Parts: sequence; structure tokens; C-alpha cells
Amino acid sequence: MDLGYTTMAFSWQMGDREREILTAIVDTYISTGEPVGSRTLARLTAEGLSAATIRNVMADLAEAGYLEQPHTSAGRVPTVQAFRFYVEQLGKDRNLPPADLSMIRESLHGVSDTQEFLGRTSHLLSLISRGVGVAVAITGTKTALDHVHFSRLGENRVLAVMVTRGGVVSDRMLRLERDLSQADLDVASRYINENFRGWTLDDIRAELDRRITAERSEYDRLMQSLEVLHRQGALISDAAQAMVFVEGAANLVGGEPDTERLRQLLHTLEEKEQLAELLGAYLKSDNGEVRVVIGLEDSLPHMRNLVLIGSPAQLGDERVASLAVLGPTRIDYGHTITAVQYLARLFEELMKGSN
Repeated sequence: MDLGYTTMAFSWQMGDREREILTAIVDTYISTGEPVGSRTLARLTAEGLSAATIRNVMADLAEAGYLEQPHTSAGRVPTVQAFRFYVEQLGKDRNLPPADLSMIRESLHGVSDTQEFLGRTSHLLSLISRGVGVAVAITGTKTALDHVHFSRLGENRVLAVMVTRGGVVSDRMLRLERDLSQADLDVASRYINENFRGWTLDDIRAELDRRITAERSEYDRLMQSLEVLHRQGALISDAAQAMVFVEGAANLVGGEPDTERLRQLLHTLEEKEQLAELLGAYLKSDNGEVRVVIGLEDSLPHMRNLVLIGSPAQLGDERVASLAVLGPTRIDYGHTITAVQYLARLFEELMKGSN
């Protein structure tokens, strides 16, 4: 699998020996969660280096900012800088294990709409990564419209249901300045669907403003209905109402001893708007690459020691959703990166096949 991903850059250069030892340290720490000592590494390195030689290399790596020593007598643990280096060294040609592929195929069998895919994918990502799986449907003024439908719920009350080209469904309750019949609403929705399918919401609203003004002299019943619906925000996609699916919070909080940090972390996971903003800030690229962000405390201090591994999910050139995993820095990077990339590509295949 051709996998592209980006991390924060660093400038320190190291030789093959330092690279091998640092990689072995990160691998061991991810596996055990314990500080890594020179004797353990002596058994793992290909060159069969002595413990004394490894200690010297570890001292150099610590001075360069790649290792730290939590206790005087303990081994060393990787820093954020070491994890970033480790991710850069990962091979890009990786495949998911057959068991994961089978689970994904079974879970996504028959899925044909965006909401269902995102809901199931957040669960799959939490199972595969043992972290928190997050999937966010992207809506906004640049979203392309597929169709809209208006339903009269009562006097001056209308439900506007909007479906985007990516299959995202959003609804909005409208309280109108004057009452409209269902027949008026049907004519208005038909007009929008016939004239504006494939247009962005920004462009639709601008064109409606123009047409309403240009045709004010005639101002027939259709234009009156359109103006009432338009002014009440029938074609506004509110980012605060974005669909966010979160699974696997227990995977993060189980071993967290800091009760205040745990409270803040759980609050962030519950505040889905904040999660959507977090993914939106880091996954802006439309090039389909997986992004690995180590050091989330830059955005939210209580998310220190956490990593975000995410990718945009696209339909053609349109970014429709974001898929991501939130996990500890000890996460299995290669496995998780491959899973996120695979599911992002599978999204486009499934959604194109359903159209």
C-alpha cells in the first residue's frame, strides 16, 4: 500500500547505529511501557553491541533530546521528538492483517450512506488501534448540494432536510415569518433541486439573492416562498451541528491516574464540536495523506502524551469526512496508520459504488 503521511520536522542527523538503537528503544517501550535499559537493547541490536557502547549512544541520544530518564536508576524512555523520528522511519508499504480486513469487510458490508459508514468506521478504528476512533462528517459553505426537501410540521414551522453530494444528511427546524403550505414547499424544493444540484451552499445563496432581487417585479408565489425559506436559513450548514462519531473512550481513560486530567479528557471526548474542530485544524489537506500529530498539548494541555492519526475521506476532489484515531504515544503506529489510510480509501470506493 502506497502510504503518505507527514510529521513535524526536525533537523538533527544521526548515524545508522544511533538510528537502530533509537528504533529499538521506541519499539520496546511501545511493547512494554517500561523504561528501556542498555542490557535489554544489547540483546535486540543486530550488531551485538555491548551494553557499555549502547549506554554511550543512549547518552548522546538523550543529549540530543530523543530520550529522557524518569528515575536515576531506571532506563530511558522516548521523548515526543523520538516518536516523531520513529514515525518518519516507518516503511510505507504495509498491509492490514487478514483478520482486520475480514472484520472491516463484515462490518461495512451493505453500507451505502455516509452516516452509516462513519458510525461503523469509528468503532472499527477503536477496535483496531485500541484507542479512540473518531469520524466526522464535514459540512460547510463549500459543501456541494445533492438535494433538499421541506416538510411542513405545523403553522410557521418547517423541517428542512439537506443532503450533500457526499451523502451527508443534515436537518434544520425553521420558524417562518409567515406560513407556507406543503404544496408551496414542494414547489420550492423542486426549484432548488432542479436548478442548483451540485452547487456549493455559498453559490446557491448568492444566486438566490440575485434571482429574488431580479424577479421582484414579478414576485410570483414561488419567489415569495423561496425568499421566506432563504431568509430563515434553509440552506445554512451549521458546523456546530456536524456529525461526530466517537468510539472507544474507555481505551484511553482506563490507566489514567490523574483524576483532573481524566475529567478534562472525558469532557473533550463528550464535546463533539471540540473534537470536530481539533480534526479540522490538523486535517485540512485534500491530498489524501495520513497526518500523524504527536504532542496534542499544543492545542489542549490535558491531551499531553496523546497522538492523533487521521486522514481526510474524499469523494473526488471534495473532502467529505475526517477519520482519525486518538491514542497514547505508545500506540502501534504502523498498524494504525495503515488502518486509517485503508478506511479513508475504502470510503471513496463504497460511496462511489452506491451512487
